[in-house]
Amino acid sequence: MLLAGAGAGAINAVVGSGTLLTFPLLLAIGYDPVTANVSNNIGLVPGGFSGVHGYRRELEGQERRITNLAPASLVGAAAGAVLLLALPSSAFDDAVPVFIALAVVLVIVQPLVTRRLAARRQGHDHLLLAQLGVGASGVYGGYFGAAQGVLLMAVLGVTAPDHLQRTNALKNVLTVVVNLVAGLIFVFAAPVAWEVVGLIAAGSIIGGQLGANVARRLSPTALRAVVVLVGVIAVVNLTVV
Repeated sequence: MLLAGAGAGAINAVVGSGTLLTFPLLLAIGYDPVTANVSNNIGLVPGGFSGVHGYRRELEGQERRITNLAPASLVGAAAGAVLLLALPSSAFDDAVPVFIALAVVLVIVQPLVTRRLAARRQGHDHLLLAQLGVGASGVYGGYFGAAQGVLLMAVLGVTAPDHLQRTNALKNVLTVVVNLVAGLIFVFAAPVAWEVVGLIAAGSIIGGQLGANVARRLSPTALRAVVVLVGVIAVVNLTVV
């Protein structure tokens, strides 16, 4: 779990789908899907802050965007977390393979999204559309979370176009807001496996810093391949079971 947490922290900073490493491992260890999802969410929060710190230079001048969009992430995350807790656990159990499959697809198409964003470079922000898209991503992230970073990159690239590294830095901030808000709700209202939360958190702090520091030099292709492989295996196992 420590190594998986480190890998997830690094991937979240660079690509945005680290949950596909930690969540299937929690299921394999024997935790039920809801407990695994909740514990994973809380454990990855410190790594998110680590990734944000590593991208602090790219956040310069984006204070207004953060102020405008963070509330949408907050509201969306709260709604997603409440949905997770309010709906029957069987609903989440049934939806897990679908969510993982969706996350795998998003990871696969992420290079296309990246190329499109790079081509757009800079343009005018569309605040209302950005807030709606960020809020919807927050609902998804509060409910499950895997590959929410890819969703955010797509939303921000269309509604708040900028240089790719700056968009990635903003994405990291908004995913931290989502995970933090959902995590706070889960701490008080959901079953948490604290024995693995600490391991994921410790690993993700290291991984988040390393991922942010090498993001400019590291091709995410190999990381993406690992994430896709793990996700496919998880879907197959869950479907068979």
